[in-house]
Amino acid sequence: MMPTRIILGYDGSPAATAAIEAGARLFPQASAWVAHLWTPPFGSASLRDRLWTGAEHVDEFVEAVEREGRREADRMAAVGVTLATAAGWPAEPLVVSSYGGEGLRFAELAERVDADLALVGSRGLGGTRAVLGSVSDMVVHFTSRPVLVVPYPLLIHEFAALAAGPVLVGYDGSAGAQTALTTAGRLFPTRTLLPATVQDAQDTDEAPHPPPAGNRAAARLRPAGGQGPHGRSVAAALAACARQHAAAVLVVGSRGRSAVREILLGSVAMAALHHAHLPVLVVRTTSAGVEHEPAGAGTQPAAAL
Repeated sequence: MMPTRIILGYDGSPAATAAIEAGARLFPQASAWVAHLWTPPFGSASLRDRLWTGAEHVDEFVEAVEREGRREADRMAAVGVTLATAAGWPAEPLVVSSYGGEGLRFAELAERVDADLALVGSRGLGGTRAVLGSVSDMVVHFTSRPVLVVPYPLLIHEFAALAAGPVLVGYDGSAGAQTALTTAGRLFPTRTLLPATVQDAQDTDEAPHPPPAGNRAAARLRPAGGQGPHGRSVAAALAACARQHAAAVLVVGSRGRSAVREILLGSVAMAALHHAHLPVLVVRTTSAGVEHEPAGAGTQPAAAL
């Protein structure tokens, strides 16, 4: 079996560092690109202060900031590679300039290197600002690759579940749910998969969406109290079930709708990202009803882009 090829976003934050640690527990045999996006020619504030010599030399200042900023970006990526290597992954740096829109740029990189999985950390932002602003949200919306978002921080028991816990899959019988279940089986071939269905209050006792043959159902769930947007209540029920089973990952499907519609419609995927205290794998379904299948399966990371 070929190792999973992961592209991970690294910006030096505690959340990004924790994502590497969690990812290595979930995918111990993976290989990785460590992607660091930087914005020339502005660099860091401390770097600009060191280099500023006055307005009469502004061209030299911009050139120096871009040169030193690139060196700073290379150093940051090297730190991420060191952490990934220490965690057991063969890793290579991927340093790319970006003039804003880091989430969209990272999503583009995931497509270009043909990664099996995109891995990002989350600072646990919630509400409208997170949907419109965080890198992890934008990556989920704009890449066809499965995206694993690791919340920060994980508690001790949540981190312990990563090593061998089951994988809980939200399952409603739709093509998207089936794609999510198939993808979970491909990415976690040695783990127990637990499809879980969240039933509306008017559903009968008969399971409306029985899991496919060979999969053990975790539970038929009902949203607690029926309060809040539908997406949030379903995500809360799935997260509670994940805690009950000490699951390592919660897997949800997504149709890849726009960020503004996600706010209005209360997507289960986006609600899970913002409120579930365990890694969430979002599997996007294309218009054909299937996940994009990476074309370069079995190839190793290449540093040059």
